[in-house]
Amino acid sequence: MEPKNVLLEMRDYLTELGAETLNWCMQCGLCTNLCPWRLVSGETSEQFNIRHMQRLGQMGIEGFEDEKILFACSTCGMCQTNCPRGVKIVDNVRTMRTSIVGAGMPPAYLRPVLGSAFANGNPWSGPREKRMDWTSGLDVPAFDAGKEYFLFVCCHSCYDPRGTRIARSVAKLLKHAGVSFGVIGTEESCCGESMRKIGDEELFAKLAQNNIELFNSRGVRKIVTTSPHCLWTFKNEYPELGGEWEVVHYTELLQQLYADGKLSLTAGMGKKVAFHDPCYLGRHSGIYDAPRQLAAAIPGVEMTELERCRDSSLCCAGGGGRIWAEVPVGERFGELRIKDAVRAGAEVLTTSCPYCVNMMTDACNSLGNQDVLQIIELSELLVKAVPCDD
Repeated sequence: MEPKNVLLEMRDYLTELGAETLNWCMQCGLCTNLCPWRLVSGETSEQFNIRHMQRLGQMGIEGFEDEKILFACSTCGMCQTNCPRGVKIVDNVRTMRTSIVGAGMPPAYLRPVLGSAFANGNPWSGPREKRMDWTSGLDVPAFDAGKEYFLFVCCHSCYDPRGTRIARSVAKLLKHAGVSFGVIGTEESCCGESMRKIGDEELFAKLAQNNIELFNSRGVRKIVTTSPHCLWTFKNEYPELGGEWEVVHYTELLQQLYADGKLSLTAGMGKKVAFHDPCYLGRHSGIYDAPRQLAAAIPGVEMTELERCRDSSLCCAGGGGRIWAEVPVGERFGELRIKDAVRAGAEVLTTSCPYCVNMMTDACNSLGNQDVLQIIELSELLVKAVPCDD
């Protein structure tokens, strides 16, 4: 077969896998100019070019001899939301990764992640029977068809010691506000959002189908999530597989409860607080006001905006499987975010995504700013302002 035909077949293969808009790209270069990799230095920054990646796909050339370049995209969506042609760049990147992962060649650092998600139902190498350990001592109710909301806690907040504090805070706030909710238990599996962004379509389908069958069999109608990543995939990817529910992020629900007078915030903190917009809550899902309104409602809080905020927010670099990547100091987007917060005079940098908390905490520590800036997830701020028992 002639090389030209092979390239055309590869391009058609990528299109069939999900890169339907690949040929819409006119190579204007705006995506590359907006990419957060342009803001840091280092080998990956020098090699990663999202425009060039789209062009290689158009030509039917994989062209990624260095696997870390293809998997460097954090799927932040900055390029996609600003593309003048409406190219679904994140889908195109995911599809290119699928061609690699489907051939059994994922990057070495992601193999244990994918293996654990397949074997244990979570990417954090945590035993399935310990998925509910975060509830210890909290008396979190079990979900049944009589409950209004099913609380889905992301795998990160089930197994990561830092993340479990987020899950506990959200549960306390829901109980304080009198919300009818419950959790299902150890049968729950990872939502699969990161697995799909990494490029493992088969694993995503397996996890999603397990959850859909489980949730539907238990009578789930409404879901509240702790993670923007779970929110996005439940709302945008599960319906085509048979999972159709009303899904909200916890900040949306709590903001409505506060507006209705069901969530009281009485204890003050007297701090200058900045909010970091997570990519999957902000650009991907369009939720900007609810978390800010909640933070501003805490007595004594003085809100300040970061220079790059809302739809121009700077990515923490945790999406698209990047939370498991080892990135040298000086190449971390989170370090720029910490500098943004310090420059704004913030004493507390809060956010509403467990990935962002981890990435920015690491960045804050690497810069030595932990004495002047606290990284606190929004639910943790809120729980300090309500009369909840520890």
